Amino acid sequence: MTTPSPAAVLTHADGTLLRNGRPHRLLAGSLHYFRVHPGHWADRLRRLAALGLNTVDTYVPWNFHERTEGDIRFDGPRDLTGFVRLAQEEGLDVVVRPGPYICAEWDNGGLPAWLTGTPGMRLRTSHGPFLAAVDRWFDELIPRIADLQAGRGGPVVAVQIENEYGSYGDDHAYVRHVRDALVARGVTELLYTADGPTALMQDGGALPGELAAATLGSRPARAAELLRSRRPGEPFFCAEFWNGWFDHWGEKHHVRPADGAAETVGDILDEGGSVSLYMAHGGTNFGLWAGANHDGDRIRPTVTSYDSDAPIAENGALTPKFFALREKLTALDASGPPRPLPADPPVLAPRELPVTRRAALLDALRAAAEPVSAPLPLSFEELSLASGLVLYEAEPLLPPGTHELTVSGLHDRAQVFLDGEPVAVLDRENASFDVPGTGARVRLALLVENQGRINYGPLLGQGKGILGGVRVERRLVHGWTMRALPLDRWTPRDAARAAAAAPADGRAGFATAVLPVAEPADAWVALPGFGKGFLWVNGTLLGRYWEIGPQTTLYLPGPLLRPGDNTLTVLELERFGDRVALRDRPDLGPPQEYVETFD
Repeated sequence: MTTPSPAAVLTHADGTLLRNGRPHRLLAGSLHYFRVHPGHWADRLRRLAALGLNTVDTYVPWNFHERTEGDIRFDGPRDLTGFVRLAQEEGLDVVVRPGPYICAEWDNGGLPAWLTGTPGMRLRTSHGPFLAAVDRWFDELIPRIADLQAGRGGPVVAVQIENEYGSYGDDHAYVRHVRDALVARGVTELLYTADGPTALMQDGGALPGELAAATLGSRPARAAELLRSRRPGEPFFCAEFWNGWFDHWGEKHHVRPADGAAETVGDILDEGGSVSLYMAHGGTNFGLWAGANHDGDRIRPTVTSYDSDAPIAENGALTPKFFALREKLTALDASGPPRPLPADPPVLAPRELPVTRRAALLDALRAAAEPVSAPLPLSFEELSLASGLVLYEAEPLLPPGTHELTVSGLHDRAQVFLDGEPVAVLDRENASFDVPGTGARVRLALLVENQGRINYGPLLGQGKGILGGVRVERRLVHGWTMRALPLDRWTPRDAARAAAAAPADGRAGFATAVLPVAEPADAWVALPGFGKGFLWVNGTLLGRYWEIGPQTTLYLPGPLLRPGDNTLTVLELERFGDRVALRDRPDLGPPQEYVETFD
């Protein structure tokens, strides 16, 4: 005898969303467990509930859980079950968005580099090898989600099918496969698709028989009208309301005024709609998890902060937007008074820390990894490297005179050295510069940085490193050695060994500072005078910094600190400063109001 599947908690009829058969508003906020230190999960969920929300939604990034093929992890910061159970303790429902593609301004849109780097792989399609890989991942992931469903005593009330697929393609067989894979592995709660608020996007991503939701930043009445014209019996659900926006390096910090965000939420509610705030709490792209966009022949990498001008700030502080939205949201709840407001988290007092310069850049990186040799430059994928740096070196013969040196297929940024001296910085896919020749061989080094894998659009899955070749005039340079440097996978011992691997040269490389702490609390770290690089705290890679901004501080969560001395390790690529500054507030850069571009 077959046991019947439990009925979904969320259903809909006659254009109304129902919870256990009664009219219901899903009032959700996005909060990504993978962008928040686990020591802060409970605190941030409590703040989300105090905002007046009844639901939290989160993506699940495949590459965060399976960094190496076959090694799937759900421990520590990857403890999805623990996060969902904490949400349940706060009285929140949960919406899970398992992808397999998530976008989210996350590296590679959440797809593993080992998968997207497979020759011949066709992403987000019904290509057999891609579907087989998705199925293997879902075999591990989806039963965990199914066990957390409301019908089994958990808080999960809805699961999203793929993610904004209509902005990417129209392979409906693929979207159906994802839906069927969820159902086959035990998902019985509400399924839905989420796509942009245009006919083209909805056509590409929506599935007959499943709730079609919209993602938008403005004009919800127009989106509601479109959805109702196509799905007359379905409730209006804004699966992402962009109350803020993310930032790219070299641009300004995007903001959205609190009153405007609250007004649009009010418009969604006036349409009888349900809504999820993207983001309710943004968090941080710790390590090297920030993704990138692409514009012409230039990459646009996303910054380390994912504050997103959200109502709950990167460190959990309650912003003016929090209070403006809370007023709208709590007005809908007739069950009792709003939840009490938590105090802002404590922060360390500002101070300045002297810096000790350690190993010189190239010597340290040479000592940090064994060389791999090949006739032509190998890509990150060929070196089995997902993120970080590759140091490419060769010894071309340069006849007397001035010669054009061209790097083809550069992804993403290269610092060029001749005989140890910096001579150029390249940041285009095909870039050239002049080099002098003396009739002798020179030691040519290119330090190539993966600045984040593209997370959105047709270039998703693009490779990293030098994908073409290096030429002097029309002649290819052969005979390369490569050192793969997976900075975000270094242990504290790895970082310490690299920092001590060679004498300092005073220009760039490793440096350290000591932060004494009596009682750990949050802080922000600035590196005045430094150019571009990476910062570790007690062996954990906080992320990138870059003097071009917009952000000039990195958020340091208190749980990463310990009573006593704490070690800050800097890998500076261009130019040392002489101090590290501890700040008691963030500096995310000069603001620029976000404007939605959908027509």
